[in-house]
Parts: sequence; structure tokens; C-alpha cells
Amino acid sequence: MKNRFPFEVPFKDIAAAPDKYLSSVFSCLESEFLVMPKGAGFVDYPMFEQGYEALKKATLGFKQFDVDAEFEAIQKTPIALIVMRIMLGFTPPEWAYIATQKGSVEITQSFIRTLDRNIRLASGEKLEFKGDTKEKVLILIKTANQLLSGGAPKVDNDKLHRLEKVDTKDGGQTIPNIAAMGIPYAMLLYERFLGRPFAGHRDSVSDLIGDGLETRIEEVLTYIPLIVTRAFPNFLPAINTYFL
Repeated sequence: MKNRFPFEVPFKDIAAAPDKYLSSVFSCLESEFLVMPKGAGFVDYPMFEQGYEALKKATLGFKQFDVDAEFEAIQKTPIALIVMRIMLGFTPPEWAYIATQKGSVEITQSFIRTLDRNIRLASGEKLEFKGDTKEKVLILIKTANQLLSGGAPKVDNDKLHRLEKVDTKDGGQTIPNIAAMGIPYAMLLYERFLGRPFAGHRDSVSDLIGDGLETRIEEVLTYIPLIVTRAFPNFLPAINTYFL
């Protein structure tokens, strides 16, 4: 019989056989990196290609970035907005952060994550953006146009800019050529290779932030027994057991 999880049994059962329930938890943490579940909102290539073609048509082969034309195309074929994000090489929160810096309206991570998911769940159906959503989508498009047209700025020789990719390095000069001629396989492989180093850099920064946050959490938890025992003196034995 399959092991039950700790939240499915009384505490006395866990205390009697903790190893069994620890094993049931760790069994769910195993990573299968060769197979990825598609799940709801998975975007297959035909759908992605529809968005690509819609965006390509709206920009006249990526030669003319016009916010209004792109917005109209995105409303008819919403997946085109995700294609635009992939051209930038950004995650949804990264795009929201840059757009907030450049625009006059804050675009939160929750907003752009919800927008991204709604587009993927729409399965290619037309969406109509109104009010604040329309304003924020327009800012996202405008920000993408600026970055894609401008290309990668110059940085020190010991650094690499996020936009220094084969299609976005020189902005409006290279994107039309790449779209017209196709990308050689070696370049495509190199782009995939660059994905992990950037993700690793992001993870390392997250660790620095996480360590500081973890320290503060530990400090707060240190005072929990003191606070609780003062408020509920009768709970002292239990507090000593579970916190000290």
C-alpha cells in the first residue's frame, strides 16, 4: 500500500514512525529532468508559430515596430505577446520590472504572470484588453520595441549583456535579416547554451537575497518561544519540546 503523507494522519502516528513519513515526503521531491509534464497552458509549436507570424506581419517582417499595429495583432493572436517576450529572452517578471522602470505605470509580477497564463490558456483564441490591462500591455509592447530596436548596449569586456544575442545584438538591423534567412544551427545551439549561465547568475543573486531573509526569519523565530511563554505560561513544556 502506498505510504500516506504526514498531513493525512494524526500526529501520534507520525511520532511513532517518523522515518516512514519522511520517506513519503522525499519521494515527491525527486526530479525527472528528461521528461517535462505539459500541463494546462502548454504552448505547442503550431500555436507559437501562429503568434510569430502574426507579430512578423504586424511589424512588416520586423522592420517597423509600431505599438498600435502590434497591439491589434496581439489582441487577435494573443500568443504573439509571448513570442515578443521570448525574442527579448526575458521571464514575465523581468519584462514587468523593465517596463515599470521605463513606463509611468507599475506592472506587478502578479499581473504579468496572470496575463501570461491567461494567454497560454486561451489556446489561440482572441482576447480583448481594456482599461488598465490595455494600458499595461501597451507599455510592455513599447518597452519591447525600444529594447529590440536599440540592441545591446556596450558593456565592459568582462561582462555580457542580456540582449547580446544573435538576433537582438544590433537591434533593428539584425532581426529582419535573421527572420528572413533563418538561424544556422550552431547559433541556435549557442543561444540555448547561454540560457543556463543567465539562469545561474539569477539564482546566485537570489541566494544572496535569500540568505539575508533567512537570517531575519531565524531572528524572529528565536523570539517566538519567549513571546508565547509570556502570553501562555502553561504552554512552556510544549514550547521547549518543539522550539528549543
